[in-house]
Amino acid sequence: MDPDTLFVIGLGLGVLSIPAVVSSISKGERPRIATITLMIAGAMLVWAMSNKPGGYSIEAIPSIVARVMRGFT
Repeated sequence: MDPDTLFVIGLGLGVLSIPAVVSSISKGERPRIATITLMIAGAMLVWAMSNKPGGYSIEAIPSIVARVMRGFT
């Protein structure tokens, strides 16, 4: 799979799992599934960054997300 696609999916999973972690903690529960999802997202990001020649810069992230999203339409 393309590193850019995995990078965008990892970003999405990471962003969506943070509220689940906060919600579980505020309810006094253990955030098991949310933590596992956050770890999977982190692994996807690390894999994408290590397999992309030159890595990713902060300035390039919006254009990468836009390019990947255009590819799905």
